[in-house]
Amino acid sequence: MLKIAIPTRDMMVDDHFGHCAYYTVCTVNDNKEVVSKERLDSPEGCGCKSNIASVMQEMGITLMLAGNMGNGAFSKLTSHGIEVIRGCHGPIDEVLSAYLKGEIADSSIACNHHDCGSHEETTTPIFRIDL
Repeated sequence: MLKIAIPTRDMMVDDHFGHCAYYTVCTVNDNKEVVSKERLDSPEGCGCKSNIASVMQEMGITLMLAGNMGNGAFSKLTSHGIEVIRGCHGPIDEVLSAYLKGEIADSSIACNHHDCGSHEETTTPIFRIDL
């Protein structure tokens, strides 16, 4: 089983992990079928300064499909054993389906400063999918 977290707002991937309304947590079986979905409320304030990474680790989440985030949040999640794929956009079900088909890879794009209003790129994307 694989547990995937997706920063969500209005059933869309939120563009900034640290300010999402909540996380959609999907459990996927070995046949790449979604067997359950649950909601994990987002902590107040900035995600990188919260305990959300440890909560996700305790839940068994090992992957996050995210829009964008700063390097601090990226480092915190990965240090808790959560792989992060940045650059995801669109309805969460479509993004999840694309990931399960092998159509999404990390964009390597991060906010270059904390609490950014616009997402300035710090690296060149390897691959990006816009759904």
